[in-house]
Amino acid sequence: MTNGNEFAMTTTDIDPIHDLLDAWAAADVSGDVAAMDPLLADDFTAIGPLGFTLSRDDWLHRFENGLDYDSSSVEDRQVRVEGDTAIVTARLAADGTYRGHPVPEAVRATAVLSRATGTWRLVRVHMSFVAGTRGAPPIPGQG
Repeated sequence: MTNGNEFAMTTTDIDPIHDLLDAWAAADVSGDVAAMDPLLADDFTAIGPLGFTLSRDDWLHRFENGLDYDSSSVEDRQVRVEGDTAIVTARLAADGTYRGHPVPEAVRATAVLSRATGTWRLVRVHMSFVAGTRGAPPIPGQG
């Protein structure tokens, strides 16, 4: 699912990154901790749209704590690879609930991936609300 924003890289560089992003979305929908586990680096940290942080263990156990996705996708991907590090910016679109409350419809995310162990893995993810979408704060000045 490339969109022409890759920085002069071969599909050999990019395809495994897109595969990981697709696997991440699929594991979110299925709530499959075993599928998510190998996608995350040992020191993985996520920063949520309200500034909270989740450790690797917290991230893996989100489903046990009330998170349930009906759909999840990683869209509008922009990928930059520098050696064994990749930076991905994307729009995460989701439909689901957390403890019975709707999750944000969309967030913008910056993800840092590492290939230090020979396989691409997520190291960091930082998310921000997309103003004007369901679950996000209102656009300033537009009540």
